[in-house]
Amino acid sequence: AKFPVPAVVALHDHGGFYYWGKEKLVETDNEHPMLAAYRKQYYDGISFPASLAQRGYAVIVIDMFYHGERRLILDEDLERGTNDRSKHEPEETIRKINQRAGSSEETVFRNILHSGFTWGGVLVWDDIRTVDYLQTRPEVDPRRIACAGLSVGGWRTVFLAGLDPRIKAACVVGWMTSFRYLIPHYEVYTVPSGMVPGLLEYMDYPDIGSLAMPSALLVVHGQQDSLFPPDGVKAAVDSLRQSYRAIGKPERFDTLFFNGPHKFSLEAQRKMMDWFDRWV
Repeated sequence: AKFPVPAVVALHDHGGFYYWGKEKLVETDNEHPMLAAYRKQYYDGISFPASLAQRGYAVIVIDMFYHGERRLILDEDLERGTNDRSKHEPEETIRKINQRAGSSEETVFRNILHSGFTWGGVLVWDDIRTVDYLQTRPEVDPRRIACAGLSVGGWRTVFLAGLDPRIKAACVVGWMTSFRYLIPHYEVYTVPSGMVPGLLEYMDYPDIGSLAMPSALLVVHGQQDSLFPPDGVKAAVDSLRQSYRAIGKPERFDTLFFNGPHKFSLEAQRKMMDWFDRWV
């Protein structure tokens, strides 16, 4: 590759799988079978950061708060020698750790609010600081940075692209809707990390995406995704398309609706790479 190269912030999902974070996206040697199965289910078995690297991009993936190296570890874990990733722990142990973290999530969320900040704010701050770090790397072109993610990774993508003008292109996968369509049947799927108190008094979710303008935005959605109401997805996409038309840049917004569930399909990954090649 000819340096400096464009870069991508790859943002991992939630998935109720707290034991690992960045490893959901980045394949490693001798990885646990649970990781391989997870990646097959949600990413068609592909490490999309590796695909981007092969395409000539520098790619960075961090552990989201409450996941991976930043997961919930209790004193009792240390006493029992469990929840220890230096060991090859059995699937049943990892499932119990994930279940415990999931059942504790609301308590952690409440304590964060009582402390005067928000979970979503932590995620956005971390992701903006990741861009800061990328810009210190001599092999990275600081003017050519993109981001992409699935599910909560898609939420992170929307907010990072909307709040950091250094992001020149973004790919949001499995996370775009108008909030009012989530009530009353779908809002239950919104995890605490995606809740920003008071936000909806001023802005709907696609409005956050429109803050990314004039940077390029690609929205990907599986037509069998049961987490978001089809009408809400359509309303959000229509709003974003109208916003890009209003600034005279309709070509900088695009969508891909594929025949599949809540995942980042291989078809979508290829579309993302073509999108970044065009706009980053």
